[in-house]
Amino acid sequence: MEQKRNWLGPYIPQGSFLRELLQQVKLTYYLMLDPRVNPLVKLIPVVAAGYLLLPVDVIPDVIPVLGQVDDAVVLMLGLRLFFEFAPPAVVQEHLQRLVQRVQGDWSVVENAPAGEQPAAGGEVVDEGE
Repeated sequence: MEQKRNWLGPYIPQGSFLRELLQQVKLTYYLMLDPRVNPLVKLIPVVAAGYLLLPVDVIPDVIPVLGQVDDAVVLMLGLRLFFEFAPPAVVQEHLQRLVQRVQGDWSVVENAPAGEQPAAGGEVVDEGE
């Protein structure tokens, strides 16, 4: 699969902007749990999220639109830096795993055991799990 980059960081195209954004959120989660990512690098998204909770802003929230824009920019910049400073091989590994997990749920298994072959008429019978 081909890896691309957008304003937030690396992703593998999956069709819609929302799915790709969700993929990047999941990527952040998995990288935060991965012991191969330096703990100091893991502080970047934590500090960016903390900025959202602090009452002190660069641009006060009383200004209608700009007050929220600075929060979003800080969060996006934090995630972008997190992806950039995380080991590239680890980022790529987690991206591939995310895409394979989605495709794995819907792929056809060619080498299914003999007892689990679909009926000759093409019917698929779910025997329950």
